[in-house]
Amino acid sequence: MKEENNGNYGDSAIQVLEGLEAVRKRPGMYIGNTNEAGLHHLVWEIVDNAVDEALAGYCDDIEVEIEKGNVITVKDDGRGMPTGMNAKTGLSTIETIFTVLHAGGKFGGGGYKVSGGLHGVGASVVNALSDWLEVRVYRDGKVYFQRFENGGHPVESLKVIDSCSEDRTGTTVTFHADPTMFETTVYNWDILYKRLQEMAFLNKGIRITLIDHREDERKEIFHYNGGIIEYVQMLNKNKQPLFDDVVYVEGRENDVLIEVAMQYNDSYNAAIYSFTNNIHTTEGGTHEDGAKQALTRVINNYAKQNKLLKDNDDSLTGEDVREGIVMIVSCKHPNPQFEGQTKTKLGNSEVKKIASDVFGNGLERFLMENPDAARAIIEKCMTASRARLAAKKARELTRRKGDLDITNFYGKLSDCKSKDPSECEIFLVEGDSAGGSAKKGRNSMTQAILPLRGKILNVEKARLDRALSNEEIRTIITAFGTGIGDEFDLSKLRYNKIIIMTDADVDGSHIRVLLLTLFYRFFKPIVEAGHVYAAQPPLFSIKHGKTIKYVLTEEEKNEYIASLPPTTKYEIGRMKGLGEMNADELFETTMDIEKRTLRQITVDDTIAADEIFSTLMGEEVEPRRKFIEENAQYADLDI
Repeated sequence: MKEENNGNYGDSAIQVLEGLEAVRKRPGMYIGNTNEAGLHHLVWEIVDNAVDEALAGYCDDIEVEIEKGNVITVKDDGRGMPTGMNAKTGLSTIETIFTVLHAGGKFGGGGYKVSGGLHGVGASVVNALSDWLEVRVYRDGKVYFQRFENGGHPVESLKVIDSCSEDRTGTTVTFHADPTMFETTVYNWDILYKRLQEMAFLNKGIRITLIDHREDERKEIFHYNGGIIEYVQMLNKNKQPLFDDVVYVEGRENDVLIEVAMQYNDSYNAAIYSFTNNIHTTEGGTHEDGAKQALTRVINNYAKQNKLLKDNDDSLTGEDVREGIVMIVSCKHPNPQFEGQTKTKLGNSEVKKIASDVFGNGLERFLMENPDAARAIIEKCMTASRARLAAKKARELTRRKGDLDITNFYGKLSDCKSKDPSECEIFLVEGDSAGGSAKKGRNSMTQAILPLRGKILNVEKARLDRALSNEEIRTIITAFGTGIGDEFDLSKLRYNKIIIMTDADVDGSHIRVLLLTLFYRFFKPIVEAGHVYAAQPPLFSIKHGKTIKYVLTEEEKNEYIASLPPTTKYEIGRMKGLGEMNADELFETTMDIEKRTLRQITVDDTIAADEIFSTLMGEEVEPRRKFIEENAQYADLDI
């Protein structure tokens, strides 16, 4: 007879997690992860509640303070959380909000028409993951206070601790993240800065203040009466706009508010960012689709009606009309439905028509009232169309026809034998000499080698047709197998890892940046999916006895030497460039999957990434000079 608890799986193995225990047991389900991103998510949850008050029309000022010891305080001048007793829980409403999951004013009770919080779990989750939290509510001429400790347990019931003027209202939440729940509890100024600035752009008129009291006192106020108009202006600051005015359209239908701001510049890349209830919908959705649809329709109609596009010319495509555009699409929806792998894609079907109608009508009006700007837009789109047709011909050269074709493509690529992408990787190697060593030292079953002759074209300054005339870029596109542009298909990627392997010097760094620019502009989904890596060749070898230790940094070298017995005799060697290593050295230090160090290239913030690539690799010199001056202190040229 089998025992019920055999393998520890019986009735007693079934756990019922009550209250906030579930959050502490599985924090990733509620805040994504427990690293730096999860830590900052705590701040967003409380700030979102304050912004919801602003969206409802009851809050003008929000203040976020980082106190010494990485304590966070969020203040708002909203209505103040309700302080009476909650009939369902038998607790005060404040205690209910901070200790009961899915308790809040965002579930059809009339508290909020539009909410940035998706699940109504914000305040309680922050409480659960803090070692202490305090809430003060200013309402009805009184100051209410309650403190929670050890993951959300109330120290005592809600009480009145002071009086205030009758017209003072608002909520102040102060908390300290539980260090036992997070990998780090140190807040990053830049992360807070970017997100709070974004919130201020998306909610025109709100004043958001960020203050850091830790070491050097810092303070920043975000207040944009122009809202997303000023957002577009900021994103275009390092580019040359085609016309001065930002096109701005706003409209409401069936309680759905659509805002669109856009402006063209002289670059070749589109930068379209969409948001729903202040959430960045990185995968787009129906609001973005509707705006794009209207853009293509209205520009084609205008061009034909004004004889700028001849009847025998092909219509301009979406790709043509989006070249060089910076566009923000913001949707405020009372009941958003999200889909997509990361739940950052708006799925409400009715929004597509609303966005298309609202933006389409506004854009038609702008083109009619601004003929010079309209002509500049049409000319740019038509130039993009001609370049697209030229690129289409060049693209034929990048289509993979067979293994023999690609193996002999310019006599460069040494492909791997395996046809299983999950185990295959390709090394993009600087120079023929390093490429030769890499070919000899590689595991030919799973490792492909593609030597690069010098520096590839900077695609930030070139249209697709010019890029496709570049031999190196065509070879890379052909090798990857995904195609580019409208033909791009991530499922056809032939290598699970794309590894940039360049020398650890200034030239090597430049080649790496040029490749990353190419990947980000032409193969962004490959980067976003985590397939791109940079190899980390060692700087030093430390030999003692028969042991050779390779290290990546000066620090690591010193630490290793300090760990050796005092009597140990050792030799330190400065590693040569990739091309000067023999095949065995290169494989052992940089290519062996058991020993090598790879740095994965990720994109956490697409808006910031776009700005960096435009600044560093674009046409404008002054922004690049300023960036270098401000960041030179962080550069390590002895690499």
